[in-house]
Amino acid sequence: MNEHFLLSLAALVALMPFSVVIRRVPGENLHASHWLLLLVAFAGALTYSIGTNRYGWNPGFASSLWISIAATLAGYAVLSRFSPVAWRLGPLLMPYLLILALLATIWSGTSAAAPMSEIGPWLAIHLVLAITTYAAATLSAIAGISVFIQERALKSRQPGRVSRALPSVAEGERLLMRLLALAVGVLFVGIITGIAELYITQARILIFDHKTIFSVLAFAFLGVIWVLHLKSGLRGRRAARFVLSGYLLITLAFPGVKLVSDVILG
Repeated sequence: MNEHFLLSLAALVALMPFSVVIRRVPGENLHASHWLLLLVAFAGALTYSIGTNRYGWNPGFASSLWISIAATLAGYAVLSRFSPVAWRLGPLLMPYLLILALLATIWSGTSAAAPMSEIGPWLAIHLVLAITTYAAATLSAIAGISVFIQERALKSRQPGRVSRALPSVAEGERLLMRLLALAVGVLFVGIITGIAELYITQARILIFDHKTIFSVLAFAFLGVIWVLHLKSGLRGRRAARFVLSGYLLITLAFPGVKLVSDVILG
């Protein structure tokens, strides 16, 4: 077993306790024990991310997934701290992150080490912004799924166990749009820093590769959704459907490109 696989397996195990308890948290807030388990989950993902990037940027598929998981958990923790209902996204978020973690663990045990890239100042800023964008977009997509489930439960008048644990439709929509605004803003700055890093290192403004195309399309698409929300009151399942489509574009731009280059073609 290689070092990356063992780190990934440990990080996967660290996710499981919080994934179990978040499904049955009583009351309106996370308790101290729940915060501790969330910290354990984040520490596992962060340890893998640091361990595989300590000598430079590791662009591999497994590394990208674990960095995304760590950033999403951090964003979820901050959101839960300042928004009384945001922690209720956990029953949807944690199974999704577990699936990503399982994929990362499987791939980390079968792939060769990815070549490292030196991290300069502009690249570091660009990477932080890209990771923040993906975390915000992930949480926004989870909020969108929550809106879907709650609206369906209201129409059927048969709320299930999952719908009772999630935010209300109105609360889910507020989270959805706030996270969407954050993702659009950070993505815009990330595109600008990416152009700056490319110009400094290669004296070019743009390279029309898959990552650039999907990033620009995602920015334009999500920006239009946000404007429509402000101007025409776009909300509910329609808004959630559009946000999920935008999340697909961001996924294709970030881990999707890694999946093709590192897994399918590698």
